[in-house]
Amino acid sequence: MLKLYYNLISLNSRRVWISLLEKGLPFELVPMKLDGDQFQGEFLALNPFHQVPVLEDEGFVLVESLAILDYLEAKYPTPSLLPADPQMLGTVKMIELLTLTQMMPPMRPLMMNWMGFSQESLEKLQEAKQNLAQVLGFFESKLADRPYFGDQQLTLADIVAGTAIPFLPSMGLPLDDYPQLKDWCDRLMTRESWQQTQPTEKEITEFKTQMKILLSQRP
Repeated sequence: MLKLYYNLISLNSRRVWISLLEKGLPFELVPMKLDGDQFQGEFLALNPFHQVPVLEDEGFVLVESLAILDYLEAKYPTPSLLPADPQMLGTVKMIELLTLTQMMPPMRPLMMNWMGFSQESLEKLQEAKQNLAQVLGFFESKLADRPYFGDQQLTLADIVAGTAIPFLPSMGLPLDDYPQLKDWCDRLMTRESWQQTQPTEKEITEFKTQMKILLSQRP
C-alpha cells in the first residue's frame, strides 16, 4: 500500500494527500510532527533532506511533491489529473512551476509573519504583496472563465496552486481584485478532498505554538 509521510500544515504534503484522495487510491498516512522526528534515523533513511512529503510505494521512495504527483499520475492514470490537450497540458505544467518559483518565495515572508515566526518589516511585506499581485494577475488571466486551469477538469495545477492561494486572505492579501480566482478557490473548497485535508484553526494554532517553542530553543 502507498504510504505518505506528511504534516498537517505542510502545503507540499497536502498536494500529494489531495491527489491521492482525488484518485481514490488506498494509502496510509504517517504523521510527522516536525519537532525533531524528521531528524530520526528511520526517517532520514527515507529522506536525508529531512522534509515532507515522502511517498513510499512497495519499497520505492520518492521525495519532492511535484515528482510524487507526476509519479502517481504515471502509475495510476485513472482518473487523470492532467488534460490531454497539448495547450491545456502546457498551461497546467506552467501553473505548477510558477506556483513554486514565483508565488511561494514572496509568500514565505507573509506566512512567517502570519505564523508569528518572524516580524517582517512593512517594506518587505509590501514588496511581497506586490510580487504576489503580479502572479495572481497572471493566474487570473489564465484561468479566464474556466472552472479549472485544465478547463472542465480538476488538474495538478489546481491542486498545486489551490493548496496555497486560499490562505492568502488570512495573510493579509485578499482576493477581491481577482474574482475568477476567488470563485475558483470557493469551488475547490466544496470538494471533499479539500475539506478532508484542511487544517483546523486549532491545529494551526497548535503548530504555531510548537514551532515557536522549537525556534526559541535554537542557539
